[in-house]
Amino acid sequence: MGDLSFLYLALLPLVIVAALAEGLWLSRTRAQTYDWKAWACSLADLVGRRLLGFIPYALAAPWLDWVWQHRLFTQSLDSAGSLLLLFIGLEFFYYWYHRTAHTSRWFWASHSVHHSPNQFNLAAAYRLGWFGRFTGTSLFFTPLVLLGFTPTAVLTALFLNLLYQFWIHADWIPRLGWLEYVLNTPSSHRVHHARNPEYLDANFGGVLIVFDRLFGTYVEEKRDVPCDFGLVSPAVSSRNPFVVNIQPWVGLVKDLASARSPREVWMYLFAPPGWRPDGEGLTAAELKKQAGLVAPPPAQPAMM
Repeated sequence: MGDLSFLYLALLPLVIVAALAEGLWLSRTRAQTYDWKAWACSLADLVGRRLLGFIPYALAAPWLDWVWQHRLFTQSLDSAGSLLLLFIGLEFFYYWYHRTAHTSRWFWASHSVHHSPNQFNLAAAYRLGWFGRFTGTSLFFTPLVLLGFTPTAVLTALFLNLLYQFWIHADWIPRLGWLEYVLNTPSSHRVHHARNPEYLDANFGGVLIVFDRLFGTYVEEKRDVPCDFGLVSPAVSSRNPFVVNIQPWVGLVKDLASARSPREVWMYLFAPPGWRPDGEGLTAAELKKQAGLVAPPPAQPAMM
């Protein structure tokens, strides 16, 4: 993992400086006040994540080394075909990880940190949370190791995928024409971060947007529906990095303690965020229904 750490540390200052420069520019050119407290929260989140980096990754995901020892093939990164397979394969599995992170509360508890800012900017890109590596997210990428890519190669490719996504966290970059059909762009990612009912659970791609189009989760940014950023609840997120990272888990523990059956335990853990036993929660499907975006079932013919 040494090469990955070096790459991370080499690019980290550039990312921080770019987010700072954007904040200074937006502060001078916009009437809306730039949220510097949220900027500081994102920076503190990044620092905390680096401090947790002293814990060996194998401790969080022991199956990576085990799968490597039981791989089916051995891929050479000197081959263009293998590089293409790694890129497309990572995109495919990232799509399913990211989609699951929005539709299963266990993964959302960590991923929600990334969606907590109420402003969409470059600083939000590196607010990724402290506990994602301990929730089993690397499990989604183990098929690539089974196919013969080393764990280091897979994690490096994942890092580069996330690095690409840095620049798309911008609300000032317009739509990019035909690129919108292929790539994950700022426009597509604005939709992904929006809490408008029209935009919930959409655009999960990393570099590409093709899997969203293929699996029916692509939603285009609408000119008449401006993106409203942040979590569905609460409307205004905390700027305290400890609260942002720990509060989702505290809420999960409280709900688990209130469960009245094994089924409720399972649903609180893995059902969509916002699930409640009485059906009066704040899942994306329920919010869409409340907003009239889900057509009611057709009326049944009267029995004679």
